Amino acid sequence: MAYTMRNLWNDRDFDEALAVRPLDGKTPRELSELVYASRLLGQESSLVMHGGGNTSVKCELGDIIGIRVNVIFIKASGVDLADADFHDFTPVRIDPLQRLQHLYASGERSSVNDVVRFSTREFKNFLYLNLLDLTDHMVNQALTPSIETLLHAFLPHRFILHTHSMALLTLSNQPDGEELCRSALGGSFGSVPYSKPGLELANSASAAYESNPSIAGLVLHKHGLVTFGDSAREAYDRMIDAVTALESCIATAPKKTVQTVQLPGELITVEDTAPVIRGACVLERTPDSKDYDQFILDFRTSPEILRYVNCANLGELSRRGAMTPDFVVRSKHWPLVVPAPDAVDPVGFKASVHKAVEAYTAEYVAYFSAGKAAVATEVSMLDPLPRVVLVPGLGLFGLGRSARSACVNADIAEGSAAAILDAESIGRFESITDAEAFSIEYWEMEQAKMQKVRYGEFAGKVVLVSGGAGGIGLATAREFRSRGAEIVLLDLHQDALDRAMEDLGGGVLSMTCDVTRRSDVRAAFDGACRCFGGVDIIVSNVGAALQGRIGEVPDEVLRKSFELNFFSHQSMAQEAVRVMKLQGTGGVLLFNVSKQAVNPGPDFGPYGLPKAATMFLVRQYALDHGRDGIRSNGINADRIRSGLLTPEMIDARSKARGLSEKEYMAGNLLQLEVTAEDVADAFVHLALEKRTTGSITTVDGGNIAAALR
Repeated sequence: MAYTMRNLWNDRDFDEALAVRPLDGKTPRELSELVYASRLLGQESSLVMHGGGNTSVKCELGDIIGIRVNVIFIKASGVDLADADFHDFTPVRIDPLQRLQHLYASGERSSVNDVVRFSTREFKNFLYLNLLDLTDHMVNQALTPSIETLLHAFLPHRFILHTHSMALLTLSNQPDGEELCRSALGGSFGSVPYSKPGLELANSASAAYESNPSIAGLVLHKHGLVTFGDSAREAYDRMIDAVTALESCIATAPKKTVQTVQLPGELITVEDTAPVIRGACVLERTPDSKDYDQFILDFRTSPEILRYVNCANLGELSRRGAMTPDFVVRSKHWPLVVPAPDAVDPVGFKASVHKAVEAYTAEYVAYFSAGKAAVATEVSMLDPLPRVVLVPGLGLFGLGRSARSACVNADIAEGSAAAILDAESIGRFESITDAEAFSIEYWEMEQAKMQKVRYGEFAGKVVLVSGGAGGIGLATAREFRSRGAEIVLLDLHQDALDRAMEDLGGGVLSMTCDVTRRSDVRAAFDGACRCFGGVDIIVSNVGAALQGRIGEVPDEVLRKSFELNFFSHQSMAQEAVRVMKLQGTGGVLLFNVSKQAVNPGPDFGPYGLPKAATMFLVRQYALDHGRDGIRSNGINADRIRSGLLTPEMIDARSKARGLSEKEYMAGNLLQLEVTAEDVADAFVHLALEKRTTGSITTVDGGNIAAALR
């Protein structure tokens, strides 16, 4: 890893940050200092990642609540330091916390033994009982105080910063880690052997400080780095200086050569590998339901990642555990390693991936059983699937129930890969034990971080929508996304996609695609597989209402309509089936057909004929691919404001019928205008109908002439 630690402190920015003081300037100056320093730390991924690390300040409140009370403001559990704000720090009364410290120090073991064991619900309740109620002022009451609150409270310093510096972890995750860290930092840092976060670690940290009060910070072995000071600037400078010294030690250490594995002559592409991995890492919700909890994949590769995944001893090396306990809850204690994807035998590769996942699952169950027996407590096993998959020759995948969580795990894996390579090049990487990892992974305080996240019913699903920037397409994408799906948006025009992305607020994969070009359609599915790992649901939505009297219409008009209104749907469905079969977890094909398929209008033959063929296509896919668990259904909609039914067309048709625009748009049995959102709801409904295929649903407000039965 090329370490480039920088001191980002800027006095002008700091002064500007201090000028922003909520509550009419009553917010403690110390908290403003802490927010500034915390954000600086959060900008360095080699210091903290995605909610990792924590910072605190001790101060006296008075102006805010009207009484004087000593508190410690500490970053709340799970908050990302990069964008931490005033309301992200929980104020906890410090006096009761320090009385707990004195109780332990007094040696009253009969009482202390009970205290030492309160590391789950009691510990959490103890923190909540001492959380200062600043409702209507500045604190988000839904936040949970950090599990490291006691460590910060037991140390006397005003400002305390705690990071998971990769440089520190590289050196401390070694058999001789304490000696290596001491060599890099000299006597200016205390040494704390690995302890589980909470009271045990807090007491060890306090004892290390008391044995040498002149130190600038603490090395928490196999865990992180702590610095403190009378000001935020002092604590921050000490952190940067210490990490710089650690980086220098790594850079100048003699390096060992890492042996690499022999790879196949030709590899399966990432785009075809991802669906195979994604399809293997699933949980069936109920036996024989063919309904799965799935993951989104985030692919990473780089020369450094390839050096790691191509290590000859990758299987053994990756089993040595996580870089820091903070990662265990998110990415588990070890990743899954699969064979290199040999292009000569794609069927064999798929089988080997499924076999590797089965072995990983069995090993995780054994790990859980051993851990549960050791702690003798009632805990329920989390899902046994990996969150990181290492693929020799290609790179690594982060897995998560959302694109965001997949990205977090990929970030952790990417940072860990570089740090582990450094650790191996100067010695031997050695993390905490499985038993220690279990005590973190199944600690209620840590699980609370993850349980705060709520997922929608389509979490883990990838939905691809063609014509996605139009009225129906955008409404459909919006509805699936609101229910947790990841969205791939296709449209012919980039400017339309740009407007759609503004509407959706980002976080969506968008691609220009001419659906009448098979190469464009293939590129779209490849992009979805590379970005999210695969595709589960498609909404084939593109269409154009070409017109002409059927006995007079030129062949080129009819052929053009068939290319767009029939063959584009066939191309979309074929590419979807190809990906879905690689995944092996079924899928959903949804088509926007038209009432024209069963109720043709005068001079609309060029539009209605291919739409009728598309309705037959829906049923043919249901017939031919039901055995693959792939469902195929369609929507027949009518009179929806969209690119097909433009304002000009609505005006012309309503006038031709002697109707007002409102009367024309509500010209159905229910006398209600049907909207794009109504069609979107119908697509979502069909996606949820687990035992429905070959169905055509009308969304037209009632039109007997267009009814199928």
